[in-house]
Amino acid sequence: MVDIRHSENRGLTRLGWLHSRHSFSFGEYYDPQHMGVSALRVINDDRVVPGAGFATHSHRDMEIISYVKRGRIEHKDSLGNVDTLSAGEFQLMTAGTGVTHSEYNPSRSEPLEFLQIWIHPDQTGLPPGYQQKRFQPASGLQLIASRDARDGSLQLHQDAALYRLQMRPDEDAELSTAPGRTVYVHVITGNLSLAGEILSAGDGATISAATHNTFAALKAPVEALVFDLPPATPAR
Repeated sequence: MVDIRHSENRGLTRLGWLHSRHSFSFGEYYDPQHMGVSALRVINDDRVVPGAGFATHSHRDMEIISYVKRGRIEHKDSLGNVDTLSAGEFQLMTAGTGVTHSEYNPSRSEPLEFLQIWIHPDQTGLPPGYQQKRFQPASGLQLIASRDARDGSLQLHQDAALYRLQMRPDEDAELSTAPGRTVYVHVITGNLSLAGEILSAGDGATISAATHNTFAALKAPVEALVFDLPPATPAR
């Protein structure tokens, strides 16, 4: 079964410095039908104007992933990390017992575009942590984060895995999962064929009751994020 959420149906926050589309309920956007999928709670598609950003704020008990699509993020946190992420880099912050951080666009001319992703950890009260990595582009499914940090991936405190999917026109890729797992796909660029449906940039799809999934690019390159998640549980 494939349940598609098209880009234009996502929630919207529009401020002077921020344009954000929300795949799931977030902030002032509330939709009880879209509270997340399994342990995946937030996917925000954020665009930040030059010189602006998210001032220092706090989080607890959440795995927070950022993926830069365009521009740069200037990151500072209460753990002492001061880093810059550029396009193509991933950041994974374990909020755990509590962490404060800020995320800014340091450019004077170029907008920042990034995905902000929240995943519920499988235990609370973890020590806060910070990870950052650039993965070299690779065709097909590339493991970005996993529970055991296998194959050089970032460590995620949940029985889940995050893949980056990159395909040239007319290429395909396959993902097999254990019975009962839930797969969620978020398309970043291009048109992706999945189970007879076509997904475009910003679209998301929840796949349940399937242990084998085939993704195919159409006439343009495709980039997407693919989440292998534990069996769905009631929304939190």
